[in-house]
Amino acid sequence: MDNNKNKWLTITTVGFALFAMFFGAGNLILPPFIGLQAGEHWGSALLGFFITAIIAPFLGVLMVAKVGTHFTDLSKNISSVLIKLLTLVIILCIGPLIAIPRTGATTFEVGIVPLLPNFSKVVFSLLFFGVVLVLSISKAKIVAIIGRFLTPFLLFVLLLLIILGVVMPVEEVHTTALMAKGSFVMGFTEGYQTMDVLASVIFAGIVIGAVINSGYKSAEERSHITLWAGVVSTLCLLFIYGGLIYLGATSGYALEEKVQRTELLLHISHSVLGHWGTMAIAVAIGFACLTTAIALTSAVGDFLEEYSRGRISYKVGVVLCTVVSVVLSNNSVDAIIDYAELILLFLYPIVFTIILYELIFSNFVRYRTAYMVSIAVTAVVSGIGIAEQLGLPLGALYEFRRWLPLSEYQLEWVLPSLMGFVITTILRRLTIKN
Repeated sequence: MDNNKNKWLTITTVGFALFAMFFGAGNLILPPFIGLQAGEHWGSALLGFFITAIIAPFLGVLMVAKVGTHFTDLSKNISSVLIKLLTLVIILCIGPLIAIPRTGATTFEVGIVPLLPNFSKVVFSLLFFGVVLVLSISKAKIVAIIGRFLTPFLLFVLLLLIILGVVMPVEEVHTTALMAKGSFVMGFTEGYQTMDVLASVIFAGIVIGAVINSGYKSAEERSHITLWAGVVSTLCLLFIYGGLIYLGATSGYALEEKVQRTELLLHISHSVLGHWGTMAIAVAIGFACLTTAIALTSAVGDFLEEYSRGRISYKVGVVLCTVVSVVLSNNSVDAIIDYAELILLFLYPIVFTIILYELIFSNFVRYRTAYMVSIAVTAVVSGIGIAEQLGLPLGALYEFRRWLPLSEYQLEWVLPSLMGFVITTILRRLTIKN
């Protein structure tokens, strides 16, 4: 009985740790926008977002738990050079290129503009990242203390917002030009912007370490505990994200050609919670973004020091990360999301391929070439899509990409990648047999 109690205590604890890892204050601006765009088809949009923003990150953690304790343990089936390069690219994306600048821009648009509408964004960026720099270099414990109290407060305000917004919706669910399929695709690709799949494979070691410290040391035990913890995390995220998508669909906000995600969130909170409720959620999101920026900046500093084998010290890495973040954070949140889209539309399918193939095939296919070919095919097909968005003159390739199965769901890489994997595996086995 005691063992069973301890097991479920571990599952609950790790489940909420996973939830905390994936639940980013900067991600809260995404679901209402999805709901607004999808309207009556908000359920289809939620399904797409559920796959890329909730299920896929959980599978990333599960994959790392299966192969070891860190993303680099994948080098058994995949080139260690590729894994190291991919780790660097992911760290830069969830660091100074996208995620950290977005925390600064979100804090300004949600936490500062409602209170001080004429405040200079450049001055704010310098102040915000000045605090990030000082607290990251000093590794101040105050960040953990603030986070410990701030996250529950933010969750409480969000739960209040969602429950009141669902019980007493601002407007009826509106009709938009998007049909169910288009809503699903939009939710699916918007889920890339959470970057939780990228974070899951890098920070999975923290969660897996907690499982091991609780006494579950074998790969089978780690996977079992992580699986059930993922159910806890998934249900929590589904409630928060699903509720916010529904609030977007019932917001009554004018559906214009260019909708600012932060303004939409503030509109919903003001409509449901009133002026002071909006101030509370704005301040909570602002401070949550600050603690997230500090944690990510520290992680980048640690990574660069280890990756460069000490040639880039922790402090130098933190300074470099902060400088880049200051510059990029002076873009609007929507501008950051726009340029991030090109990077993520290329990177996400590659990480998806690694996660799925490791989870499905690694027990009975151990040919490194097969995994490398599938990743290469995914990269090529995704690269064609990026080239089209950039307007490069490759008409025949674009027609080929649109001809591929599942292209209407932005999953055109799936079948070619699988065919490459299967053909390479068969050829490899025939070669060994001969």
